[in-house]
Amino acid sequence: MSRAFVFPGQGAQAIGMGQALAKAYPTARAVFEQVDDALGEALSALIWDGDIAELTLTANAQPALMATSLAAMRALEAEGVAVTDAAYVAGHSLGEYSALAAAGSLDIGDAARLLRIRGRAMQDAVPVGEGAMAALLGLDFATACDVAAEGADGDVCQAANDNDPAQVVVSGHKAAVERAVEIAKARGAKRALLLPVSAPFHCALMQPAAEAMQAALAEVALRAPAVPLVANIRAQAVSEPDVIRALLVEQVTGSVRWRESVQWMAEQGVTEFWEIGAGKALSGMIKRIARGTSTRNFGAPEDVAALAV
Repeated sequence: MSRAFVFPGQGAQAIGMGQALAKAYPTARAVFEQVDDALGEALSALIWDGDIAELTLTANAQPALMATSLAAMRALEAEGVAVTDAAYVAGHSLGEYSALAAAGSLDIGDAARLLRIRGRAMQDAVPVGEGAMAALLGLDFATACDVAAEGADGDVCQAANDNDPAQVVVSGHKAAVERAVEIAKARGAKRALLLPVSAPFHCALMQPAAEAMQAALAEVALRAPAVPLVANIRAQAVSEPDVIRALLVEQVTGSVRWRESVQWMAEQGVTEFWEIGAGKALSGMIKRIARGTSTRNFGAPEDVAALAV
């Protein structure tokens, strides 16, 4: 049996996430302390007892979700599971940073600081109200790309997330995305709806954020991960630090090729996907992408304890 560890992206955040892990496992609590120290603020207090609207702000959600994923990873390690028990690690968008931290490529403090910079830069790249994202359900990727191109009409509108065989997210100028929603409905989409996001992620409008990340990543030590990373941009495994660094920059404006990434891992023999951190969104996608594989979720102490049963 071959296994992959996968790490969630934005949208999985919830007040209280990771708190039970921190109470049950000292090594999990230490992750939150490291993140608080790296950011110079009590992000853990916001995660566990704060306001969901504040936690959902991109600059908070990104390091918070990474912290929760790494706390879950530390809990698994406390029960005898090593990252090298996986053939690959992968993460959805910001989850790629969680995957790299779990695999020892990035220090947790560096990952937290990078994600704070990433979140702020992505938010600041486009004035509020000028960008949008929309989920197109029931269209394949090629059709969704055609819809985005037609909706662009001189503006930016492109496929941002290829999530699973029937879910593609498009991103760009608000008017262009709104046009794409109407075109998608006319093309037979089951649903096409604007998403409650604060910026148009993973499209060309994020170029200022990509430049900010290029500068930030140049200052950070990256090591080869203990197991290969299946990168969002390539949808195949990479291990070379300089390549990973370049792909993390490219990822800001490029598409998250999640469907292809999962397909590629399944083609390499992965039969079991462990989603490590908050929520279960990736598991739902994986079930629609790679039928015949299994998924498990590890976001709470009882999930980890179930391994011993």
